[in-house]
Amino acid sequence: MKKVSIIGAGLVGSLLAIYLTRRNYKVTLFERRGDMRKVGVAAGRSINLALSDRGIRALREVGIMQEIEKIAIPMYGRQMHNMDGSSPFQPYGKENQCIHSVSRGELNKQLMSLAEQHGARIVFNKPLQHIAFDERTLHFEDGSTETSDLIFGSDGAYAASRLSHQLQHNRFQYHQYYIDFGYKELHIPPGPNGSFQMEKNALHIWPRGNYMLIALPNPDGSFTCTLFFPFEGNPSFASLDTAEKARQFFNDTFSDASALMPSLEEDFMQNPTSSLVTVKCFPWIRQDYFALIGDAAHAIVPFFGQGMNCGFEDCAVLNELIDVHHEDWNQILQAYQTLRKPDGDAIADLALANFVEMRDKVAHPAFLLQKKIEAAFSERYPDQWTPAYSMVTFRPDLRYSEALHRGNHQESIMRKVMAMPDIENKWNSEEVHAFILQQIH
Repeated sequence: MKKVSIIGAGLVGSLLAIYLTRRNYKVTLFERRGDMRKVGVAAGRSINLALSDRGIRALREVGIMQEIEKIAIPMYGRQMHNMDGSSPFQPYGKENQCIHSVSRGELNKQLMSLAEQHGARIVFNKPLQHIAFDERTLHFEDGSTETSDLIFGSDGAYAASRLSHQLQHNRFQYHQYYIDFGYKELHIPPGPNGSFQMEKNALHIWPRGNYMLIALPNPDGSFTCTLFFPFEGNPSFASLDTAEKARQFFNDTFSDASALMPSLEEDFMQNPTSSLVTVKCFPWIRQDYFALIGDAAHAIVPFFGQGMNCGFEDCAVLNELIDVHHEDWNQILQAYQTLRKPDGDAIADLALANFVEMRDKVAHPAFLLQKKIEAAFSERYPDQWTPAYSMVTFRPDLRYSEALHRGNHQESIMRKVMAMPDIENKWNSEEVHAFILQQIH
């Protein structure tokens, strides 16, 4: 029975523990924070997540999806809130295709409990100091140590496990990139008798060119809102330095949302302003005994809703490789890195590009026309064209790297289509469809 140490009992660490305990590995998770099932999640840190098909596949494999569905709300598209007061609905995919709004905290609690039920041990308030790789030994800040056969670093974007790996590797490649935008969590409470004050089954977006507000539904009728906003400049987090300025700005810029936010002043001034980082690094592994996984290996910005889904897919792929390579961990970890590194890089690039789309392009007539053309062509020739969003969100059989490659090719075709004379009137014509087919081949 191999002894496994997992650093970090977040979403990915807890799911990985479930996969490995089901295979009779002896698993201990070491979590630097307290047990969120007892101490709760800090205000402004409970950002909702968009669970989609890649993550759902992994949750189904470990038998927890039925439980998660009880705390998840399906969202069938984007509900726009434009400056002119219009609010068009943009479906995500084909009929009944959806992503699910789920509370990070509630999902994490469920995964932790399931890991324990399968036999994993979770040690809380146990910050990692460093890893002595030659001895395969974890050293903690309280002076204690733990030696293991296998070590996984799943301690997030600012992983202590990755830092240990980096400092003790003479050719470690590391790229960290912050965007000039931060985020702040805000709140829309439920209406009377727990009713939803906006459309329940949608991800709400207020696109405003250089920034945006989004809102995801919760089972109690409330919405968890996130303002993605510049750190500096006008307007920015720096310029909205009083509660009065924040309220005035919301009244002017997000008037329909502002009317539903009685605690805006308090939330805006008290909830933290957090940064958004992309991390790419290499290598992720050491021989047959250490690997980074989830955000520790590939932190990404949240604009494609794929950070958690990508981490869950890491676990599912690793689980498959255990069977393929008959528990030869040297081969398993090599194959895991070879498969997942290009996909981690691809979804990082896709997520950054989607930020520009969400905050700016979604309100433009040309963008909406392009999406209409793509949807019509895809419906007629489903084997020839899958929209980029659908490839990433609804096609777990397609690797992120392949989705990026195909998406870039399709975008180059659509640039030519959008430049065709009178495209506004002939967008769904035989001529346009024939042109796209010709370009594909």
